Amino acid sequence: MDTMVTAIIMMLVLGAVLGLGLGIADKFLKVEVDERVDTVTSMLPGYNCGSCGFPGCSGMAEAMVEGKVKTVSTCKPSKPDARQAIVDYLTSTPGPDGSTVDIKI
Repeated sequence: MDTMVTAIIMMLVLGAVLGLGLGIADKFLKVEVDERVDTVTSMLPGYNCGSCGFPGCSGMAEAMVEGKVKTVSTCKPSKPDARQAIVDYLTSTPGPDGSTVDIKI
Protein backbone atom coordinates (compact mmCIF):
# COMPACT_ATOMS: atom_id res chain seq x y z
CA MET A 1 0.00 0.00 0.00
CA ASP A 2 2.86 2.37 0.86
CA THR A 3 4.49 1.64 -2.51
CA MET A 4 1.29 2.55 -4.32
CA VAL A 5 1.07 5.96 -2.62
CA THR A 6 4.72 6.67 -3.43
CA ALA A 7 4.14 5.78 -7.10
CA ILE A 8 1.08 8.07 -7.30
CA ILE A 9 2.96 10.98 -5.71
CA MET A 10 5.90 10.47 -8.08
CA MET A 11 3.59 10.47 -11.09
CA LEU A 12 1.92 13.69 -9.88
CA VAL A 13 5.30 15.38 -9.38
CA LEU A 14 6.52 14.19 -12.80
CA GLY A 15 3.33 15.46 -14.46
CA ALA A 16 3.68 18.84 -12.76
CA VAL A 17 7.33 19.21 -13.80
CA LEU A 18 6.60 18.23 -17.40
CA GLY A 19 3.58 20.55 -17.52
CA LEU A 20 5.70 23.42 -16.24
CA GLY A 21 8.31 22.64 -18.90
CA LEU A 22 5.66 22.70 -21.63
CA GLY A 23 4.31 26.02 -20.33
CA ILE A 24 7.77 27.59 -20.42
CA ALA A 25 8.47 26.17 -23.88
CA ASP A 26 5.18 27.59 -25.15
CA LYS A 27 6.11 31.05 -23.94
CA PHE A 28 9.63 31.15 -25.38
CA LEU A 29 9.30 29.00 -28.52
CA LYS A 30 6.12 30.56 -29.89
CA VAL A 31 6.03 31.13 -33.65
CA GLU A 32 4.60 34.51 -34.56
CA VAL A 33 1.89 34.19 -37.21
CA ASP A 34 1.20 36.92 -39.75
CA GLU A 35 -2.55 37.56 -39.58
CA ARG A 36 -2.51 39.14 -43.04
CA VAL A 37 -2.22 35.69 -44.65
CA ASP A 38 -5.60 34.61 -43.25
CA THR A 39 -7.21 37.90 -44.27
CA VAL A 40 -5.88 37.75 -47.83
CA THR A 41 -6.90 34.08 -48.08
CA SER A 42 -10.46 35.06 -47.19
CA MET A 43 -10.39 37.78 -49.89
CA LEU A 44 -9.38 35.31 -52.61
CA PRO A 45 -12.12 33.33 -54.41
CA GLY A 46 -11.36 30.08 -52.57
CA TYR A 47 -11.41 27.81 -55.64
CA ASN A 48 -7.98 26.32 -54.84
CA CYS A 49 -7.59 25.77 -58.59
CA GLY A 50 -3.81 26.18 -58.72
CA SER A 51 -3.90 28.31 -61.90
CA CYS A 52 -1.65 30.83 -60.14
CA GLY A 53 1.08 28.23 -59.72
CA PHE A 54 0.68 27.92 -55.96
CA PRO A 55 -0.91 25.09 -53.96
CA GLY A 56 -4.31 26.66 -53.38
CA CYS A 57 -5.46 30.07 -52.27
CA SER A 58 -3.63 29.93 -48.95
CA GLY A 59 -0.33 29.34 -50.78
CA MET A 60 -1.05 32.30 -53.04
CA ALA A 61 -1.94 34.50 -50.06
CA GLU A 62 1.26 33.54 -48.25
CA ALA A 63 3.32 34.34 -51.35
CA MET A 64 1.61 37.74 -51.66
CA VAL A 65 2.27 38.63 -48.03
CA GLU A 66 5.91 37.51 -48.29
CA GLY A 67 6.36 39.63 -51.43
CA LYS A 68 7.06 36.70 -53.78
CA VAL A 69 4.10 37.69 -55.98
CA LYS A 70 4.16 41.23 -57.39
CA THR A 71 0.70 41.30 -58.99
CA VAL A 72 -2.67 40.17 -57.68
CA SER A 73 -3.82 39.40 -61.24
CA THR A 74 -1.79 36.18 -60.97
CA CYS A 75 -5.02 34.83 -59.46
CA LYS A 76 -7.05 34.41 -62.65
CA PRO A 77 -10.52 33.66 -61.14
CA SER A 78 -10.52 36.67 -58.79
CA LYS A 79 -12.75 39.61 -59.62
CA PRO A 80 -11.34 43.12 -60.20
CA ASP A 81 -12.94 44.59 -57.06
CA ALA A 82 -11.47 41.76 -54.94
CA ARG A 83 -8.05 42.37 -56.49
CA GLN A 84 -8.25 46.07 -55.63
CA ALA A 85 -9.32 45.24 -52.06
CA ILE A 86 -6.30 42.97 -51.65
CA VAL A 87 -3.95 45.64 -53.00
CA ASP A 88 -5.46 48.28 -50.69
CA TYR A 89 -5.22 45.95 -47.69
CA LEU A 90 -1.62 44.84 -48.24
CA THR A 91 -0.29 48.31 -49.05
CA SER A 92 -1.90 49.84 -45.96
CA THR A 93 -1.64 47.10 -43.31
CA PRO A 94 1.79 46.54 -41.75
CA GLY A 95 2.91 43.08 -40.71
CA PRO A 96 4.50 42.02 -37.41
CA ASP A 97 7.80 43.58 -38.49
CA GLY A 98 6.10 46.91 -39.34
CA SER A 99 6.53 46.73 -43.10
CA THR A 100 3.84 46.74 -45.79
CA VAL A 101 3.77 44.84 -49.08
CA ASP A 102 4.27 46.68 -52.38
CA ILE A 103 1.91 44.86 -54.74
CA LYS A 104 0.07 45.89 -57.87
CA ILE A 105 -3.14 44.80 -59.54
